[in-house]
Amino acid sequence: MNTLSDSFRNPWEKFHGPNLGYVMEMYEQYLQNPSLVDPELKEWFDRWGPPEFQGTNNDDDPKDVVHHTNVPANLLEKYVQAVKLADYIRTFGHLDAKINPLETSEKDSCHIDIQRFGLTEDDLKSIPSSIISLYLPNHIKNAFEAIQYLKEVYTSKLAFEFGHVQDVEEKKWLLQMVESGSYRPSISNEKRMELLKRLTEVEVFEQFLHRTFVGQKRFSIEGIDMLVPLLDEMISESVQKGTKLINIGMAHRGRLNVLAHVLGKPYEMIFAEFQHAPNKELIPSEGSIGITYGWTGDVKYHLGLDRKIKKENTVRTVITLANNPSHLEYVNPVVVGYTRAAQETRNKPGFPEQDENKSFAILIHGDAAFPGQGVVAETLNLSRLRGYQTGGTIHIIANNMIGFTTESEDSRSTKYASDLAKGFEIPIVHVNADDPEAVLAAAHLAVIYRQTFKKDFLIDLIGYRRHGHNEMDEPAATNPLMYQTIRKHPTVRQLYATQLEQQGIIQSTEEVDRFAKEVEKKLQAAYRKVADLKEELDYEMNPPEVAEKGIPKINTSVPVNVLEQVNHELVQWPDGFHVFNKLERILKRRITAFQENKIDWAHAEALAFATILQDGIPIRLTGQDSERGTFAQRHLILHDDKTGKIFSPLHQLSNSKASFAIHNSPLSETSVLGFEYGYNVFAPETLVLWEAQFGDFANSAQVIIDQFIASGRAKWGQKSGLVMLLPHGYEGQGPEHSSARLERFLSLAAENNWTVANMTKSSQYFHILRRQALILQKEEVRPLVIMAPKSLLRHPLVVSGASDLSKGSFQPVLPQPGLGHDAERVERLILCSGKIAIDLAEKLEEVKDKDWFHILRVEELYPFPMEEISRYIKQFPNVKEIVWVQEEPKNMGAWNFVEPRLLTLAPAGVQVSYIGRRRRSSTAEGDPIVHKKEQARIINQAFTRS
Repeated sequence: MNTLSDSFRNPWEKFHGPNLGYVMEMYEQYLQNPSLVDPELKEWFDRWGPPEFQGTNNDDDPKDVVHHTNVPANLLEKYVQAVKLADYIRTFGHLDAKINPLETSEKDSCHIDIQRFGLTEDDLKSIPSSIISLYLPNHIKNAFEAIQYLKEVYTSKLAFEFGHVQDVEEKKWLLQMVESGSYRPSISNEKRMELLKRLTEVEVFEQFLHRTFVGQKRFSIEGIDMLVPLLDEMISESVQKGTKLINIGMAHRGRLNVLAHVLGKPYEMIFAEFQHAPNKELIPSEGSIGITYGWTGDVKYHLGLDRKIKKENTVRTVITLANNPSHLEYVNPVVVGYTRAAQETRNKPGFPEQDENKSFAILIHGDAAFPGQGVVAETLNLSRLRGYQTGGTIHIIANNMIGFTTESEDSRSTKYASDLAKGFEIPIVHVNADDPEAVLAAAHLAVIYRQTFKKDFLIDLIGYRRHGHNEMDEPAATNPLMYQTIRKHPTVRQLYATQLEQQGIIQSTEEVDRFAKEVEKKLQAAYRKVADLKEELDYEMNPPEVAEKGIPKINTSVPVNVLEQVNHELVQWPDGFHVFNKLERILKRRITAFQENKIDWAHAEALAFATILQDGIPIRLTGQDSERGTFAQRHLILHDDKTGKIFSPLHQLSNSKASFAIHNSPLSETSVLGFEYGYNVFAPETLVLWEAQFGDFANSAQVIIDQFIASGRAKWGQKSGLVMLLPHGYEGQGPEHSSARLERFLSLAAENNWTVANMTKSSQYFHILRRQALILQKEEVRPLVIMAPKSLLRHPLVVSGASDLSKGSFQPVLPQPGLGHDAERVERLILCSGKIAIDLAEKLEEVKDKDWFHILRVEELYPFPMEEISRYIKQFPNVKEIVWVQEEPKNMGAWNFVEPRLLTLAPAGVQVSYIGRRRRSSTAEGDPIVHKKEQARIINQAFTRS
């Protein structure tokens, strides 16, 4: 509460409505025991006496203003109770609201009955309406009428929950919008007719599919038909406000209807897909529909679409429905990533410039999935974070009140599916899906709230599911009572048609039937076009040659003078900027390290990033602690140790032509990796990197890796150049800080879908980053998976010289320096990858007889460098065995992947064998001493003759 100055003649005039009610309640406590009251309030009561206030009967005539002062205690109690009652209605009115279309019995509203609060009708009529609310319509004359009005507002087919919103201005705005009714759009009779026609399209389309493609899955929208007009309304409102891009993510339920009617996917294309004869020639010639195809494809209810809304020849807005897998909610962070990418301008140095009005996201959730899937909470948590916020996502729960066959009481521990959102202070509207005009009002409120406060909003669209989970299910077997009700329940189109007929807006049911026949006729015509299409399936499903062929030769070297200039600029900071003393000394050593050819991993990374920015390619890097680096190696965001201000040396480069964004992420892998994938897909010119704190933690994002990054292009034609940095290496830190599960990435490797690298020189890292940046907008683009180092970050055997960066290039295979000089004597060829190669190199100093073996470091595991390894094998005519050495257990790491390839490469009579840990169920030992002993055994065995 604000301190009131002595100059106020009446300090209570600062308080109105619920706030005045609070002060009154405190005054009651003061009369009983002054020590129970806040000291500041007690001082006011001591000095000014009981609360004084003004009330008005809401007429404009000043003579009707009634002044109340020095309210007697008994009347004060009535005022307090009236305010409490109003707050109860606001807070608990949703419990009595008519938001369930299947619920026919009247609800018991005793908890908001006036008698429960010790009030009578006469009591309330004696109290001015302003004590209840300042936002009431003018015809409300007293508190009784105000209470009746609030009950109507908060217990109708549209119910509100925003008591959990903490911001005072937001809550005041929400109260004003709801209680004044100003959020409700005016709906003309013409618009009502259009709404009925839209509902007719939605319903008849589903019924046509049901009759025509019997027994095929379509995940019907029936029961939440209003989802389509709801999207229409939000899109229309946003386009009028100048939004250029609307991104939608949704599950199966209703997807075909949304594709057909919101995105404009031709009926012919949908029918052809049902007949397993998709025909790309069915795309409209005007090019307003953007459809991409992979080569293996996906089921029709996973596919996305782009639609351009044009006015004359100008594109006003693009609507995108994202592709998504059956892990339904995992598309959420992907779509939010799309949206952030669309909002940012990246063609200038510094952080990108963000315009939140350019685009926004709509996420459509299932009622069982919203509380049940952890990725939902992780995505909600991104909504207010500096590196991820998009100025508000509108969430819609397409609420069937059932999950597959599981009823709500078995699928969540909360009353509503939406309750999760309360923890993020997201306003919630529950709306009965059988009340079309209430649904449009909810849409309007959501859009203007998002535009006003740049925050998330949630609409809980409560309907039902007319059929089973899919059209092959019989729902009555598991949910008999619910489906007895549903089968008797009229559709929303029928209900709305009856309402409009009663209002005299339509004259007869014949007019309604005519709408349906027109839609049916259109569907029949579309079906006739494709009815005779034969299967044109591609049974080979070969990737296009440009996707499957390797990365083209690219010059990734950078002249020494450019590197030297960049290196100097990277250790400069603005005048008056104070870097922590110890850190300043460490960073400034990079000047001499460059001159002495001791460029370590993070140093090479900084030089790569700097030169990529000079090439005009934007960069975005996120991950837990990535600004500093998990291992205190990066420090690309510096903090002034006196003021706390931040600065990035990559923002001041003299020749930079693009933005550099780096953000510490929340403690989430799934949502953050999904976000970065989405960002990269929508900003294909940007080098986007996600760094796991430890590579093991990528486990938590396995769905994003499997269903999007590894297979998105094959399924949907969705290209990505995302980089994943996954710290990997066995250093005695136990099972969860050793392995990035290299084997999983290799098991998903096919069709040149990505590059998997495990490197041992900082120059290799420099060149592979630059190569990745330079292929971003080429057809050969693919994700890059790097098993990043930990202990090798500063290892002297990993450092490089300036000439390695200025003259070299990325090499898939590196021979161990100092070995293999006498080719005739080499009997064992040791192949390895990553950190174990440096362990072997360190041990070499102790090995006296080195001529009988040679070591090859396989720096790029996929695509596997068959030709390069073959050339090395041919150099050693007396090789008797090829040995793969790794530190991971035998059933993990690269062994299962490389074994068949080495058997193919091995000359006749040459044995292929394995040295490493035995097969294990856990990735690593828990005891560091045991680890050292096992690591020593592996290395000694590698240098011991069979």
